[in-house]
Amino acid sequence: QVKLVESGGGLVQPGGSLRLSCAASGSIFSISSMGWYRQAPGKEREWVATISSDGDTNSAISAKGRFTISRDGARNTVYLQMNSLKPEDTAVYLCKMRTRRGFIYWGQGTQVTVSS
Repeated sequence: QVKLVESGGGLVQPGGSLRLSCAASGSIFSISSMGWYRQAPGKEREWVATISSDGDTNSAISAKGRFTISRDGARNTVYLQMNSLKPEDTAVYLCKMRTRRGFIYWGQGTQVTVSS
């Protein structure tokens, strides 16, 4: 059974930074990509950034220049460094993993609140 556990969320002032982590464990045979999504109250889930097993990254326009996705392949862990945070970044941030066999797994999410 595969499990994704996010951590690193919290309350931060506008302009501040947070680093989110997502660790995958269990019967992981081969990861194709890992990524981050977010969901604010009353809004649809929104893609933030993705990193492939080869290290290729892609991110949403709202994240470019402020958020950086990275990974530790040996630990099956993906990170999201978030800088210059804005109140509109407030959301539950969720980790997603896709395996080479096409299976998709989600974490439970970690709350990020940007407020003064």
